[in-house]
Amino acid sequence: MNMSFYSAAVGAYQQQLRMNVQANNIANVNTYGFRAERAAFGELMNRDVIGIDSAELPKGTGTRMIQATVDFNSRGYLSTEWPFDFAIDGDGFFAVYDPATEEISFTRDGSFTMSQFFIPPEEDAAPEKDGEEPEPVEVWRLSDNQGRCVLNSQGNFIVIDPEDRDAPLDVGVFDYAIHEGLQHTDSSRFVATEKNGQLYLGSGTVKRGLLEMSNTDLSQEFIKVIESQRAYSYALKMVLTSDEIETTINGLRS
Repeated sequence: MNMSFYSAAVGAYQQQLRMNVQANNIANVNTYGFRAERAAFGELMNRDVIGIDSAELPKGTGTRMIQATVDFNSRGYLSTEWPFDFAIDGDGFFAVYDPATEEISFTRDGSFTMSQFFIPPEEDAAPEKDGEEPEPVEVWRLSDNQGRCVLNSQGNFIVIDPEDRDAPLDVGVFDYAIHEGLQHTDSSRFVATEKNGQLYLGSGTVKRGLLEMSNTDLSQEFIKVIESQRAYSYALKMVLTSDEIETTINGLRS
């Protein structure tokens, strides 16, 4: 009976994890460039038992969610006509650099903005006037409005002229040969791992004045939520049934 308790408890917990994935997808249905995740399950095998004709039969102890794979398919674009909105037609990601952590992450969300940054003077910079320290240099860069700077195709910051906001910008598109293993850091950003291989320039084309929509299919997500809820209730029903059987058996012993 302990095995049935264990299998049911594991099953209920794993369905809860699956519902967390679906809830995150639903919450980001309107997040630009969001990539939905799909829960993947695998069997938990304890050992093999000998069956008829000495056949080895697997004796399972339930299932677990192995990982949440990312669906990288696109579902269309939204026209905004804003000068700092960009979308990628094809494969690839935008690269953003965080000056605070020096982290480079990748995203399909091209809802960028023009942000002000101050470059501190070099240590050996000469003062502008006698006795006065050199002033920081003011620059305007293309950013994600969260303090991260967008990189161009050469891996440098994109500097914007405030007087000419419609000037052409070299927004870089980068890609990996293996997308499996890219880690979600927030709703629409990814961080690469060693599994992804070498970074290279992506083949996608940058479209200005467009934003890529979330690829979350709301109807499918609701169907999966119903499936998870029913599986969760069935697992709890199994716990209650196992408890009733064990209670009955213990009562017969007395």
